[in-house]
Parts: sequence; C-alpha cells; structure tokens
Amino acid sequence: MTGTILQRVRTGHGGEAGAGASGGAGRRGAARAGAPPRVDVLRDIDVSVVVPVHNCRPYLDRCLTSILVQRVSREIVVVDDGSTDGGADLLDLYAACHPGVVRVFRQGPSGGAGRPRNVGLSHARGRYVFFCDADDHLGPEALERMLAMADRNGSDIVLGKIVGHGRRAPVSMFHENADRVPLGDSAVYNSLSCFKLFRREMLERHAIRFDESLLVGEDVVFTTHAYCHAEVISVVADYDCYHLVDRPDGSSIMQRPGSRDPVAWLRMIRKPIEVMTSHVRPGALRDHLLRRHFRMDAFGSLGRPFLEAGPDQREEIAAEVADLCDRWLTDGVRDRLRAIDRSRLAALRDIDRLVRLAHVESAVVRRELTGLCWDAGGRLAVSGRVALSAPVGGDGPEPDVGGLVLVLRRRHEGPERPRDVVVPVDGGPEGFTGAVDVAALSSGVWDVHVRIECEGVARLARLGADRDGRIVPPVPRVAGGVVALPYFTRPHGNLSVDVGGHVVSVPGNVRLTRTRWMFGHRLAIDGEVTVGAARPAARAVRHLVWRERCSGRERREPVVAGEGGAFAVRQAANRLGPGTWDAYLELDLGGPPALFRIEAPAEAIAPPRTWWRGLVRRNVRPYATAGKGRLSTAVRTLTPGAFVRRLLH
Repeated sequence: MTGTILQRVRTGHGGEAGAGASGGAGRRGAARAGAPPRVDVLRDIDVSVVVPVHNCRPYLDRCLTSILVQRVSREIVVVDDGSTDGGADLLDLYAACHPGVVRVFRQGPSGGAGRPRNVGLSHARGRYVFFCDADDHLGPEALERMLAMADRNGSDIVLGKIVGHGRRAPVSMFHENADRVPLGDSAVYNSLSCFKLFRREMLERHAIRFDESLLVGEDVVFTTHAYCHAEVISVVADYDCYHLVDRPDGSSIMQRPGSRDPVAWLRMIRKPIEVMTSHVRPGALRDHLLRRHFRMDAFGSLGRPFLEAGPDQREEIAAEVADLCDRWLTDGVRDRLRAIDRSRLAALRDIDRLVRLAHVESAVVRRELTGLCWDAGGRLAVSGRVALSAPVGGDGPEPDVGGLVLVLRRRHEGPERPRDVVVPVDGGPEGFTGAVDVAALSSGVWDVHVRIECEGVARLARLGADRDGRIVPPVPRVAGGVVALPYFTRPHGNLSVDVGGHVVSVPGNVRLTRTRWMFGHRLAIDGEVTVGAARPAARAVRHLVWRERCSGRERREPVVAGEGGAFAVRQAANRLGPGTWDAYLELDLGGPPALFRIEAPAEAIAPPRTWWRGLVRRNVRPYATAGKGRLSTAVRTLTPGAFVRRLLH
C-alpha cells in the first residue's frame, strides 16, 4: 500500500530547501464551479507538518527535532513570520542539513498564526497535514500512530492525545482509542484546536483555510469547517501525541494580556457558529454542536472572566451572550444545558444574579472527612464538613450553602452510566453524617462524593482526601451475601466502597478444624471461614479448589456449608492425580470469585494413606506447609514400570 508507515527515518524526497518566496495563502477553492480542485500530492510523503514561526528561537530545536525523529515519510514546512530573534539562521541550518525535508518560507510579520499556516498549507505536498506550533513538540511516535489510525480507517481527521505543560489541554475526547467517532455522539467537537492530522485532499476540496483576520480563534474557524466535511474521525488516546507548552516569558499570543478578552471572544465565536450552521441542517446534530459553543464559549464567558471584568464590561458580556441565544439557542440546545447554564440563561438581564452564579461556579469546595465507621444497623456512617469558599481575589462574599447530600457514583465500563445513589444527611455543612446502606448497592466500585447547592446550582466533590489522620477504613462487612470494602484510593486518598471485591483484596480466614479418612479413601475436611469480622452466609461458600502447584491445573469439589461459617468437604482422594495440590476455599461475595488458602494446624491433619488399585500403588499425604501452615496434599503413584526402573537405578 502506497504511503504506509516506514520503519526508518527518511531523509527527504526532493523539493525546495532553504529560503522560499513569501507567498499568499495558496489555493482557495476549486478551479471552476462544481469541480474538485487539483491536489498535487507526492505519494512518498505521508505527512506535511506545517510550523509557523515568530520569535521562537529557544523552542525551535526541540520542536523540529521531535518532528524529524518521526518514523513516517514526512516533510516540515516552516513559515518564518518575520522573526527577529535569530531563529532564521537556525532554520537555514536545519534546511541545509535536511534538504528536501525541512523547507523554509519567509514573509513579513502578520501578527497571527493564520497567514503563516495558510502559506504552509499551500506548499504542503503530503497526503496528510499536521499543524505544530514552534513552541510545542510531538511525542516520538505521534505521527506513526496517528497515520496508522488514518490509513486503517480512511480517516479525514485524527485526534491525537494532547497533554499540557503549564497549559490546559482537552481531555473529554481522549478516554479511549476510537477508529470511527460519530461527530454527533461524542466529545471530539469539544476540541477545536488545529493540532490534529487532516487529510489534505479534504482541506483542498472544500477550500478549508484559516481566517487571517483573526489573531485569536483562527484555528477554531478552521477546525469547525473541517469537522463539517470529515466523513471519518478517529482518536488516538493511548499515547501522548502533542505536547502543549507554556512559555515562561509569556510571549505567545494566547498569553498576551487581553488575548481572551471575553467580549472579543464572544464576537469571534460567531464565525465558527456561522460556518457550522451553514453546513449542518437543523436537528439533533446541530444542537449537539451548538451546545459546545454555548457551554464552553458563551456561558463559559459568564464564569471566571465575568468576575474579573468591570461593571461596564459585564453588561457587554451579558448582551453578547443574550444575542447569541436569540440567534442560535434552540429547544434542543436548551435541553442539553447544565443546570447552572439554564440558571444563567434565565438571569441574562440580572447582572447581580450572574455575578452570584459566577461566584458559585468559581468557588472552591472545601470538604473534610471527620468520621467513618459501621453503625449499629450495619450501614456505613460517613461524617464530614463542607463549605464553599470564594476564590482568591473574588470580590464577593462566600456563598450560602444548602441542599447537602452524599452521592455515590459507580464506576462504569459500558456506554450506560449507572444511576447515582443519593444519601440524605443529618446536620449541616459545619458537621454532617450520612448512613450508606451498602446492602442496597449493586456490585462494583462506588466513589463517594459530597454535593452542596447554592443559588440553585449543585457542586459535586470527592470526599476523603482531606481527613483526620486517625481515620482508617473500617473492616469489610458482609451484608446479604455481598462483601463491602470501604477504602481510600491511591494516590489521591478519596473514599470509595468496593462492593464484591473488584479492586480491593477481600480479607478472609479459612481454618481447618479436622481431617480424617472415611470409607472409600475419602478425605473428610471440616473447617470454618470468616470474612473480615463476620461469618459469610452459607450460600456464599461455593467450592473447595485444589490447584496443582507445578502445572496450575485445578479441580473443584462440592462443599456442604453450614451456619456460622462452617463447611465440610468429602474429597475422593483418587480424583487427584500425581503432584502437589494446594487447597483453597472459593466464596462468592458478590464480585469476582474470592479464593482463600486454608490454614491447617498440624494436629488437625490426617495421616498419609497408601493403597493399591490394581497394580498401581497410590500414596496420598495431607500436610501443613512450612512457615504459614496451609493445607496441601502430595499425591504419588507407583506403577510396575516405575518400580522396575527404580530397581534398575
């Protein structure tokens, strides 16, 4: 297959090296109406990496080297946007050392990244294009993994996992790899940066370019347009593909004062919304995409940016959001909004209310676990304190707190999230206690949260990391045949409850009380079992499991379970083949099977027994292992042939 991933670093395939002409934005559309434009593709170049550069000399080595080590056929199209820091000389050096691979084009300073990216795109020759800022860098296998995903699925866009270094990076779309992600039923549209792998033919066919009139948000317009035409979108989530780096000197465009001015951002965001709505018909898909713009752009401007704005600018922000709502907020979008955003929507003409809501959202949830134990009714009593504190620099009072409950949320693996369990509490924020009925929880791991409400807005926070140092998880409890194990997670130390022993080892003790030989060479084994400090129900005791020490093969024997944790097994010794067999008791405690070794006091062990079956002599020797004293059985057989060989030796 042409353009597959190479297993070595190529040195390039012709083309320009060194300085190029300053050029415009390249092709803008089809040569004639109704006909797709011609796309010049060098089939031996898989990826063109476009790097806009403006005074990034300290970061260029790391950026360019991270691209050169990629094990795919690639070219680096660098557009120097009027650098004055000596970076041009370094670019010439790279172009000279990597002819045909590093191609440098120069132009006067444009003030933003849109024009140099367009120039780079116009000179790109690969099947795919990736945009990399000069102060960022790639993981060593980034393009290899993304290209493999693209070639396997015929992808038009591949999102590679982005990690931030001093900067926030998107996370909602990077939970797992995905060959094909539906735009309308996923979180990929939450990421509108251009740090992705794009099929160049798609970009050219639909004249997708960066808006050069924008200094901030030009990539939002570009990526929105690309999403509208992408037939296959894929995600690489199991590898750190793109490293987003914060400049210590604060010189990047996004770090300059006013770069995220909320009023300017709200006016800019109209462009991608107009692009999207011009391509996507009204309906569920459009509502899903509009929700992103309202939640993250429009109502996001009513959070921390709203608090930091002055009184006059707050009026402007609210007016801009109101205008966006008048134009594009549909009933379908409204139904998808969070509770706090619906509250904001109702308060767009009430600036004071918007300020209070911003304080609630920005406030720090301070919570402390003060007690954890089993109560007299067998419920898990969880005690603590909670408060909402205004963020540092906030100009408002601490919000009043109400609507306090505990929320248990089960971790899930499937597409359907289980319903939360809400536990009412006694007391108030300064001291509360909730009693969790663990017998009512389904099997799985449940994370414990505290939820408080203020101004009709709920804030949810994990509970347990901040706690009295004397608090330890109580012993496991068996309720209704199911074991519940409270524990603190690692490394964060939050409180969770493992129902069934999925991630926490179940502490159990199985003790042998007596063994004896019965008629028919049956070994009678009697014992008792405890889990934590309790005796499990008889129905929880399932099998006696014999595991051969060398081969790992197993045999299961039925168990007769009684009350109080007692059990009895009548083992037909001739069913165990030659070898050393270790004994386990298997319990069903509501999760994965729990296996416990059987402790065996020496005085409770029956003597060995030997008997003949035909010409075969069998010796079965129960014993307690050295050290921990656990029940095992050594089985030896002697056939006539083995007897003769023993004599000859």
